[in-house]
Amino acid sequence: MGEMATVTILGAGNWGTTLALLLDRKGEKVKLWEFHPERASRLSQLRENTQFLPGFTIPGGIEISSDIEESISGSEVFVFALPSSAVREAARSLAKRTDGVLLLNASKGLEHETLMRMSEVILQEIPGALVASLSGPCIANEVVREVPTTVVVASRSRALCEELQRLLMTPRFRVYTQDDIVGVELGGALKNVIAIAAGMCDGLGLGVNSKSALITRGLAEITRLGTSLGANPLTFAGLSGLGDLVTTCFSTHSRNRRVGEEIGRGKRLDQVLSELVMVAEGVNTTHCAVKLSQTEAVEMPITREVHSVLFEGKDPRDAITELMMRPPKPEVWS
Repeated sequence: MGEMATVTILGAGNWGTTLALLLDRKGEKVKLWEFHPERASRLSQLRENTQFLPGFTIPGGIEISSDIEESISGSEVFVFALPSSAVREAARSLAKRTDGVLLLNASKGLEHETLMRMSEVILQEIPGALVASLSGPCIANEVVREVPTTVVVASRSRALCEELQRLLMTPRFRVYTQDDIVGVELGGALKNVIAIAAGMCDGLGLGVNSKSALITRGLAEITRLGTSLGANPLTFAGLSGLGDLVTTCFSTHSRNRRVGEEIGRGKRLDQVLSELVMVAEGVNTTHCAVKLSQTEAVEMPITREVHSVLFEGKDPRDAITELMMRPPKPEVWS
């Protein structure tokens, strides 16, 4: 990759648009692909993502298109910033055009049908490709305002991680690297389930004691499942684990926390989702996490109760009672 890269961002939501702005400010050549032609046309005309990231001008140097062939032509880096449900189709579109390019997954979720992590989905469609994943506490609205933010890029290839680190890092966007892509992707996905539960705490008017306990025990069950699936347990004490979890559970910009908050206030899931502009990945991830916990025989009581509230009509108050009245056990016993 030369001094100035050509980067295609796949997905013009709030995160994709934010990454496009970040790279453009660094002087990289950026192409932004939007699946819907009418949205791409509106973005090109208005030079502002009024739906997902209002208030920030998209410079004229960022090429916006709904034509995938046009968007990927000549690019050296492809960044997936799509809902998890759209990653496979996008990867399939790139399958014959990835020689010599860098692939970065910036989507945080699991595939509903296969329970696969996003890098697994990409590799299934593009066998042999080198893929990295970006995760960590990175609320898009803060990144685009250049609030100091720290993230991690993970891949089994150190060279790929370091290349992407150089590409993305700015004085306000610090990028670490590591090799545990399994843990980094699972941390980024599973934290959304706990964020929904944290939102329920907020909607019910519970206190800091409740929310802090939820986050702590939520991290414990994320770590249990992650290590069962081959992740390094230390990853979950890092940026893509604890860091992202805390941010998503407290941020007013978190869609997943908001879903939980509205349910805690008495709304049904279908009502809440109909009012959302963007995808709340935690809803699908809850389904996936329960399935994985069953396959791996891993205990995930908070995740199970979130599933019961979302999909089985359980009252959040009853879910709290069941969690609190589980048989007593030690936290740690050496």
